[in-house]
Amino acid sequence: MQLPAALHELIDQALDGIPLADLRSASARLSARYRAETRDGRAHVSDDLAARAYLAVRMPATFAAIRASLDAVRDMLPDFSPGSVLDVGAGPGTALFAARDCWPRISRATLIEGSALMRRWGEALVAASSFEGAAWQSADLASMPPALTPHDLVILAYVLDELAQDQRGPLIARLWEATADTLVVVEPGTPAGWSRILEVRDQLIAAGAHLVAPCPHALTCPLRAPDWCHFARRVARSRMHRRIKDADVPWEDEKFIYIAASRHAPRAVAARVIAPVMARGGTVALKLCEHTGVAREHLLSKRNGAAFKAARRLAWGDCVGEHALFPADSAV
Repeated sequence: MQLPAALHELIDQALDGIPLADLRSASARLSARYRAETRDGRAHVSDDLAARAYLAVRMPATFAAIRASLDAVRDMLPDFSPGSVLDVGAGPGTALFAARDCWPRISRATLIEGSALMRRWGEALVAASSFEGAAWQSADLASMPPALTPHDLVILAYVLDELAQDQRGPLIARLWEATADTLVVVEPGTPAGWSRILEVRDQLIAAGAHLVAPCPHALTCPLRAPDWCHFARRVARSRMHRRIKDADVPWEDEKFIYIAASRHAPRAVAARVIAPVMARGGTVALKLCEHTGVAREHLLSKRNGAAFKAARRLAWGDCVGEHALFPADSAV
C-alpha cells in the first residue's frame, strides 16, 4: 500500500530543501519515541523538523494501518457510505485522507488536533488536496468537551498510547456518543496496543455497540499473553523515505491493531485470520478467531477439497464467510 499520488507529491514538496542528515536525525528520535511508547509529558512531534520527518516516515505507515482497518469496515458493512468523518487526534489529517480514499463521497470532516504544529501541517495538506469540507479544532484529548457533533464515521488512530489509563474511558464514551454510525480505533500492533484495544472493546460492548471488525464475536477474547491480536500492512517506501531510513528494502511492514464498532449489525462471518497464512507444498496452515469465541489453528491439505482452495486464497486479516467453516478434523 502507498499514499495517494497527490498526497505523496505534497509531502515531497514539504521535504524539499531540508538537509538529509537533519531528517535522518529527527526520524531516528521520532521512531525511538514511538517504539518505546514514551509518555513523558512532551509531544512526540516537538518541532517543525520532527513534523517533516513524521510526514516522511510515519504518515505513510499510519495511513496504511487506518486504510486497512477501514477496508475491513467496508467489507463488513457493505451498505455503509459515510458522508461525514470526525478525526480525533488528527495529526496532519492522515485518517481523513484514508477515509476519503475508501469513501470518496465524504464531504464534511471535523479534525481535532491539540498540537498547533501538526494542525498547521494538516491544514496545509488538506487545503492543498482541494477538499473544502474540513473544519479544524484544537482540544486537549485528556479533557475534551462533553458533547461533540455526531458524524457518520469517527476515527481515533494512534492516540490512546499517549493518554493515561484513566483518561481513555471518558474519551471513548464521548466519541461513541458522537458516532452516528461507526467508530474505528487504531493502535500500534504491540501487546500494549492490544491491551488498550481490549479495554475499548469491553467498553463498547457494555455500551451496546455491535462489533464490526476484527472480532467475529462479542465473547471474551480467546487470546492470552504472550500471544496477542494484531495485523500488518506492507507499506511502499518512497525514495526519500528509503534515504532517510538508509534502507535498501523498498517496503516496510506496519503492525497495528484496531477495533471497529457500529450502531448497526454487520454481516455475519465464521472467523477471521489472525496470523500470517503459512502455505507449504500441499498444505495451508491458518490461525482463526472463530465466531464461537475460540481461537485455533487449522491445517488443510488437498484432500480437504474446497476448504483447501478457500484457505489458499486467504491472507492475514481476512474474514471467512458465514458458511465457510473449515472441517473439524483440520484443527490442530
